[in-house]
Amino acid sequence: APRQWVRLRYFASTREAIGLTQERWLTQARTLGELRVELQARGAPWSHALAAEKPLRLALNHALAQSNTPLDAKDGDEAEVAFFPPVTGG
Repeated sequence: APRQWVRLRYFASTREAIGLTQERWLTQARTLGELRVELQARGAPWSHALAAEKPLRLALNHALAQSNTPLDAKDGDEAEVAFFPPVTGG
């Protein structure tokens, strides 16, 4: 698969677990789900923060997305992928 740069953004407890707000990553993933698995394979802290059993919301270029959403850049620019925990309200 062709490799492309993506900008990763981490929010709330995911950001705290990884220790970064954002980073650039050169990926071969074709979907957001593949990207998540690729990042888990980096080892700690990604393997824990992005673990499959963790309920995480994903966004691609500021729009909520699913695991099967294709990882497409917008207008030739880097795609931006955000990971954040589901918002819980009382």
